[in-house]
Amino acid sequence: MPRPAGAAATRINALIARMTIAEKAGQLSCFNDEIRPVGAVFNPVVNAQGAAAQLADIRAGRIGMLFNGYGAEGAIRAQEAARASRLGIPLLFAADIIHGCRTIFPIPLAEAAAFDADLSQRVARAVAVEASGAGIHWTFAPVVDVARDQRWGRVAEGAGEDVALNVALAVARVRGFQGTDLTRPHALAATPKHFAGYAEVRGGMEYGAVDMSDAHLREVVLPPFASAFRAGAATTMAAFTAFNGIPATANRHLLTDILRGDLGFTGVCVSDYDADRELIAHGVAADEADAARLAIMAGIDMSMQSGLSQRHLPALVASGAVPLAVVDRAVARVLALKDALGLFDDPFRGLRQPARRPPRALAREAATRSIVLLRNTGAVLPLAPATRIALIGPFGADHKNLNGPWSFAGRAEDGIDLATAIRPFTVEAGSGIHDPLPGGIDRAVAAARAADVVLLAIGEGADMSGEGNSRVAITVPPAQQALAEAVAATGKPLVILLRHGRALALEGAVRDAPAILATWFLGAETGTAIADILFGRAEPSGRLPVSFPLATGQQPWSYDRPATG
Repeated sequence: MPRPAGAAATRINALIARMTIAEKAGQLSCFNDEIRPVGAVFNPVVNAQGAAAQLADIRAGRIGMLFNGYGAEGAIRAQEAARASRLGIPLLFAADIIHGCRTIFPIPLAEAAAFDADLSQRVARAVAVEASGAGIHWTFAPVVDVARDQRWGRVAEGAGEDVALNVALAVARVRGFQGTDLTRPHALAATPKHFAGYAEVRGGMEYGAVDMSDAHLREVVLPPFASAFRAGAATTMAAFTAFNGIPATANRHLLTDILRGDLGFTGVCVSDYDADRELIAHGVAADEADAARLAIMAGIDMSMQSGLSQRHLPALVASGAVPLAVVDRAVARVLALKDALGLFDDPFRGLRQPARRPPRALAREAATRSIVLLRNTGAVLPLAPATRIALIGPFGADHKNLNGPWSFAGRAEDGIDLATAIRPFTVEAGSGIHDPLPGGIDRAVAAARAADVVLLAIGEGADMSGEGNSRVAITVPPAQQALAEAVAATGKPLVILLRHGRALALEGAVRDAPAILATWFLGAETGTAIADILFGRAEPSGRLPVSFPLATGQQPWSYDRPATG
């Protein structure tokens, strides 16, 4: 995002000159939206306030941004409270819109399998149109972490292991979210994240330490960020993790020398959820005030959820521990973002227009093109219309797991499941996701024997991928593997329909099945997209953006690993 100039710079400088230090600290503070909650709980409860307290803080100028709220009515209410504050500075509304707002598209890793930047840009544009109509200005996406350890849960949120693909899709998604002009009503500020190296956690363990050479940083980690910033990305988010011994949230070398110096980034850098307070747990901050000092001095502009900036910056400035110029610089960036989004001219932009839903045809196209045909021996696919199909597995008639992780405001009931789209001869769960069902395998075997072809819908539940969902073994859960072995023993042609948010290490009857489709988490049009491939209405054109290992123990792994002796 370019630095403001002319009238914009004059307005921002005039505002900063009038602001108290408490109001400045408020602009650098963002909180989970309790005025219009979406119902889903995405993060641990920290610093809960309640709607009435938030509205009071907004009127007092103590909050600059709310996140993960949904709906125009509540946004109008909150924005009216901001207008009633002493300086009338508008609020920002942000959300974790990772692969759709109300209408859910395939997870980013699935969409990456299309290898089509134009498709990713069109999807991001459609998502921006829908989200902005629900009172959202800023999305915490795209994830541009190059992910090479499939044990890490957040593989699902990015574009996989290839640097060039990550670069191309980072640019496409930024352009799709933001459009050509951030002031347009349907533009969303983009947030390439997590800066930097988050996917490099040791052992694939969420929030673990990251340690890397400068060569790896500049050859693998930074290129997608650099390209996203050149494409105009307005914001970025610091990683939760320690980077070469210093937590990213307190790492001045990372957030100032590299981010702003080497990469020339001029936009807003926001902390991750409660990450500044977590500097105490990292062992680098003595207390909350010290954590707030470390974060802003490192280069964090906006503190998310902890409230540390709101509570401690005024005293830190008064004591001289944080120079006022540092605070003013951060406030200027936040105000510049609000100005770039047109909020000073129209705080209610997009909120009083009819909501626009993305075309389901685009969701279906994205889902269909995300599917990867891993095997098709003996021409099992495509299926003839009259084939007697047994749909077996915990995901056959399942709605709960269609959307996958981070589906924000999506509703499971809006999705089309496999049973609805395929209309098989019979449907049997056979097992749960993790546990056997009493008599489940016997019923599944009987159904398989009565059918011409078995579709076995197995894999991961939505809560097995995404943030905080690293896995020790990236295999099909044992209960489902046992189901697969029993069904395969019937000798009927077997088509594996994998549901997953990462590459899996396939074993036994699953690995050896004559036909295997990687179907990921495809969102609202899951059933129709898979049916299009199964019955030959669409070609399976997807390709893998991540390498499927022979065993979990091969992780981390990527196709472009360096040659050795």
